Amino acid sequence: MSPRVVVTDQAFGQVHHERATAERFAATFAEHRCADEPGTVEAVRGADVAFVNFAPMTRPALAALAPGATVIRYGIGYDNVDVDAARELGVRVANVPDYGTGTVADHAVACLLALLRRLPAYDRAVRANGWAAPSDVGPLPSLTATTVGLVGTGQIGLAVRERLRPFGCRVLASDPFADPAALARQGIEHVELAELLASSHAVSLHAPATRATHRLIGRSSLALMRQGAVLVNTSRGALVDPDALAEALRAGRLAGAALDVHDPEPLPPDSPLRALPQVLLTPHAAFYSTDSLDALQRLAAEEAARALAGEPLRCRVA
Repeated sequence: MSPRVVVTDQAFGQVHHERATAERFAATFAEHRCADEPGTVEAVRGADVAFVNFAPMTRPALAALAPGATVIRYGIGYDNVDVDAARELGVRVANVPDYGTGTVADHAVACLLALLRRLPAYDRAVRANGWAAPSDVGPLPSLTATTVGLVGTGQIGLAVRERLRPFGCRVLASDPFADPAALARQGIEHVELAELLASSHAVSLHAPATRATHRLIGRSSLALMRQGAVLVNTSRGALVDPDALAEALRAGRLAGAALDVHDPEPLPPDSPLRALPQVLLTPHAAFYSTDSLDALQRLAAEEAARALAGEPLRCRVA
């Protein structure tokens, strides 16, 4: 019996790499647009390989797969996959952690620079009032006098540091899994989260969504941040309490925030963050570039080929 390969959902517009891999192994191939558990269960039933974007890979969906199947999550995070159930059911899970490191770092730094230089505030003032005095945005330290705090120092966090290097910023980092000596060699000072929040003019989040990081940036954390600081999140929406962030912005404690990821996602129509002019919103697009998308699908397809050939996976997470 020929193997079966399915794509549960995707936002790329095409699946050339995935289809070619299925053809190479004489596998049947199907593409779906799953958005809920029942649809996902039916789509993956009997599949040997499932490419997954945002579809919920719950225990029932995983149980519907063929014995020994492999789930490949497009991208870094895999919080929509029940990895505990996958282990129990003998389903292998892989992600693609390195397809768009530079692109996400570019997006994060673009947001940091825009907020630090108060570009949204200047733009609003000119549009609303015809012009503005430079000092209308309040105190504005130079970038060489600016401290940026990185919460998480994986590949993307380190890429952000490299992009900030020419601007002369002081860079702090908080990461319980990092080697402080290794960070120091890259010009990063490792500190506890509380010190990072209190010292940084800008905080950029680069941590995974786990039980330990859920709502990491909530009321207590936001209260520690220095007056007039800015926050950038290109990591996972679950890291930030949106209501607490909206309160801090309305109260003027924070000067701005740039959010590419949201919880829930899409950002609800009635979210108070939508009404705050000091918030930059992007639609989970930090990963997006023509090159990064092609790399994502190509690397995912290569992982599928390893699965179908019975070889060890390159980026197995369960």
